[in-house]
Amino acid sequence: MTKAKIDKRELFASAPVGKAIYTMAVPTIISQLVNLIYNMVDAFFIGRTGNSYMMAATSVTLTMVMMNVALSNLFGVGGGSLTARLLGAGNEEEAKRVSAFSVYGAIAMAVAYSALIGIFLDPVLRFLGASDATIDYARSYALIVIVIGSLPSILSLALAHLLRNAGYSTQASIGLSGGGILNVALDPLFMFVLLPRGQEVTGAALATTLSNVLACGYLLYAYKKAGKEAPLSLRPGHARAINRMSVKSVFSVGVPSALLTGLFDLANICVNIIAAAHNDLVLAAMGIVMKVERIPNAINVGLCQGMMPIVAYNYSAGNHERMKKTISTTRKVGLIVSGVSILLFQLFADPASRLFLSTKTGDAETALITVGYAALFLRIRCVASPVQMTNYHASYCMQAMGNGKATLLHAFVRELIFYIPLMFLLDKLFGEVGLASALPVGEGLGAAFALYLLHRIVNKKQIKEL
Repeated sequence: MTKAKIDKRELFASAPVGKAIYTMAVPTIISQLVNLIYNMVDAFFIGRTGNSYMMAATSVTLTMVMMNVALSNLFGVGGGSLTARLLGAGNEEEAKRVSAFSVYGAIAMAVAYSALIGIFLDPVLRFLGASDATIDYARSYALIVIVIGSLPSILSLALAHLLRNAGYSTQASIGLSGGGILNVALDPLFMFVLLPRGQEVTGAALATTLSNVLACGYLLYAYKKAGKEAPLSLRPGHARAINRMSVKSVFSVGVPSALLTGLFDLANICVNIIAAAHNDLVLAAMGIVMKVERIPNAINVGLCQGMMPIVAYNYSAGNHERMKKTISTTRKVGLIVSGVSILLFQLFADPASRLFLSTKTGDAETALITVGYAALFLRIRCVASPVQMTNYHASYCMQAMGNGKATLLHAFVRELIFYIPLMFLLDKLFGEVGLASALPVGEGLGAAFALYLLHRIVNKKQIKEL
């Protein structure tokens, strides 16, 4: 056994829990934050134009971009979780087959998604809330970032999940973070130098897609290099030789994870539709808020993703005490992050909103109205951060233990039973304020249900049955 394999095994199996979480989570958190900047930077630079309609267009297309994340989870989270469990069980050959199957599955899914959006682009944009004033901007962005750029985006995310679950969290972070940093540099170049005024949305889309392509290239290189030490493969023969039970295991975790993100995306679609029914400025404001509030969410998701392979490994290895300590420690850190974020957003909601829309250029009057809406919505919605953390944490724990049924049940109840019906009800009763208030109420109910499910699974008397 090589030194690299020994180090990874010691990290998962015997290193102090705090150190193990820190080692795995910090690169992942950095990756999440830089990837968040990656996705937010387009909106930031578009906001410098002071054009609320361009900002509304980015709100419409955000849900399409988030679908890339959902589709990458199908094979990235499903295959990555199984890879970690197979490592814990000592079955490295099947882990190679799973990793190869996951890579080619992600490629096939990306191609299919791009083709479908390309065929039905305008109807999809109209359904998502694009108006006559915003559809040209939205079409330009979606054509480049989704129709052309989904393949490198989805493949990059899937490769990062597989690397992370094999113990190569730093490499995954470098790939995703590098793409984000590159996008920050390329956005102003394409938007304000290379393309003429009025084409800022197209410039942002070109910069994002180019960054995705280069990030994907690095991650493929890192994945191939890691495959010399870890059970990670790109061989088509390995993908074809995968055990049928492994395919079932990939989908049993990957489908709920994809649906979880997909249902989250569906909820955002509903938010956009309801907001657009008020007016484009409410839609633009909600788009700003959904970007700002993702900062603590990105930290907590990164924390949970770093935790996931440790939980999966120790679950399969039978070290349930270490597994439960990892779960408990991660939850405490995440709740601290959430509490701090609430305080900061309550204090700085207005300047945080102004970061994404200039009130000194373009149509200043509509920009000021949009920022006012955004600050109000942010102060309301940020209260949901602790219960959102609880939902993420429970979902990743259940995925790590291969419990796809519980993960899927949680996803459906959280979004379809609680959050989405509440947003329609509260909006009808209280208008825009009710729409913003639906998030903390719905996420709170979802978190209570998630804790109930997780408690049942990790209970000593029931964990042996999983």
